[in-house]
Amino acid sequence: TGRAMSGPWRPGLFLRGMAMGAADVVPGVSGGTIAFISGIYDRLLAAIAACTPDKLLWLLRGRFADTWRAVDGPFLVTLLAGILCSILSLARLITYALEHHGVLVWSFFFGLILVSVYLVGREISRWNAWTLLAAVAGALFAYVITVASPLALSVTPLNVFLGGCIAICAMILPGISGSFILLLLGLYSGVLHAVKTADLGLLGLFALGCVVGLLSFSRLLSWLLSHARNVTLAFLTGLLVGSLNKVWPWKQTLTWRTNSHGEQVPLTEANLLPQHYSQLTGEASLWQAGLALMVLGVVLVLLLEWWGRRTAA
Repeated sequence: TGRAMSGPWRPGLFLRGMAMGAADVVPGVSGGTIAFISGIYDRLLAAIAACTPDKLLWLLRGRFADTWRAVDGPFLVTLLAGILCSILSLARLITYALEHHGVLVWSFFFGLILVSVYLVGREISRWNAWTLLAAVAGALFAYVITVASPLALSVTPLNVFLGGCIAICAMILPGISGSFILLLLGLYSGVLHAVKTADLGLLGLFALGCVVGLLSFSRLLSWLLSHARNVTLAFLTGLLVGSLNKVWPWKQTLTWRTNSHGEQVPLTEANLLPQHYSQLTGEASLWQAGLALMVLGVVLVLLLEWWGRRTAA
């Protein structure tokens, strides 16, 4: 997407940020997916990668305008404002919808990710043995993550720092949720408890890990997209395919965990066909409404992608 978007299309960029924030609220869905299908993924990585330590020196020397231009300030600030606005305004709504209408919400996101597989895969200009291998590796990696048993890492300063590094990397990858990675590491409840009790020490370490992970990984990913674009896109396509296992709407809960509020929430789940879902859970499968929402997700993503190409042009 061209830099022209930062001018007349600022409202459109804000809406993209809101869509990314809404996706990040849902465990198992990544804001990186939205960034990719809306045409701002490369620019986002480049802007984050530009936030290097030397820019801090520029600020200390009073080179504010140069720093603002170098890190694509208008783009980052507008996008971040949309993300924060979405999280603050939609978090309660999406959490409520997941709790009371989970099948319908997951159906919508399944359609969203399914069509994203097509859109990301379409960007691959040439398929060969390497791209096929990368796609398979990405799919297996994402699938293993979605079925892996959570670890039980203790909430130590080093683990919290490393958890921030890994979780933020997952958050900018299409198809993988940062919050889900924290859950797998066994650090999810610990980080939430630190937020709840305002443990500034642990939160500072977690934030530092996020900054280090984001700056280093975004540079790596940006370099890979520049020098091995087809293989990298194939791997990202595979990630989306593998993540479909996580967002399949009809599931049976096998084990549970206790969250920070003392509530029992699903930990490991098995995917079911709609008819088996009704038999095993005793709940209506709502497959007609679920299918309709999958189609709606596909249509909305295609419209978003068309809009992204039009604004870029």
